[in-house]
Amino acid sequence: MKHLARKRFGQHFLSDGGIIEAIVQAIHPLPGQPMVEIGPGLAALTQPLVERLGHLTVIELDRDLAKRLRSHPQLTVIQSDVLNVDFSAIEIAAATPAAGIEGGSPKLRVVGNLPYNISTPILFHLLDHVDRIEDQHFMLQKEVIDRMVSPPDCADFSRLSVMLQWRYAMEDVLFVPPECFDPPPRVNSAVVRMVPLAQPPVLNVPLFSEMVQVAFSQRRKLLRHTLGAWLESKGFAGDFDVQRRAQEVPVEEYVALVQALPD
Repeated sequence: MKHLARKRFGQHFLSDGGIIEAIVQAIHPLPGQPMVEIGPGLAALTQPLVERLGHLTVIELDRDLAKRLRSHPQLTVIQSDVLNVDFSAIEIAAATPAAGIEGGSPKLRVVGNLPYNISTPILFHLLDHVDRIEDQHFMLQKEVIDRMVSPPDCADFSRLSVMLQWRYAMEDVLFVPPECFDPPPRVNSAVVRMVPLAQPPVLNVPLFSEMVQVAFSQRRKLLRHTLGAWLESKGFAGDFDVQRRAQEVPVEEYVALVQALPD
């Protein structure tokens, strides 16, 4: 019986064999690597991945799809909303010792065709578990990836750019047109590679998040109208040019600014 895509889950299933193979090549799965797939759907990407890995853990919200996936002997199925999954606590059955962290759980490779309606919340959720993650490869709406990888002083540079670039090295690795899906979405898609920085800057993440949100709250205005007052309320007495707009400030400057704030 054919599974009908459900709008409430944002389901668009990959159906182009050439694109699927290109995505698998970009991910480059190796036998025994601990990997988690978000939103496996009809297993178009799942099957070639598990053939190379030997075992794969999948997170699927749709109860009917999760039931189908459980019949696969090489899959561990977590039937849940991904936003409720604690990635730091996931157990991987087939992890190799080489993939592990000394004295802790193995690092995870995370992949998936993310539901476009909640892609940003998923990215922020994974940011909370970044210390457990080796790398991430996601299919996303192309315009979202454009914002993720955008350099400063560009129209696409946004809060999302800053909140991800301080912690990941990222690149747009593959364009995916609508006709590669069933049903086709109304937008172009792409695949992004996200690799956590080996030596990220040390900062107060909640404070950083608050600061960046304030900075981009009125992105057309100069920062003196938004971030200026916020910095004053935090007792900042240093030198920072607020005669700029939020998208003109490089990520490194935002990092240095939050590091300079008094405790």
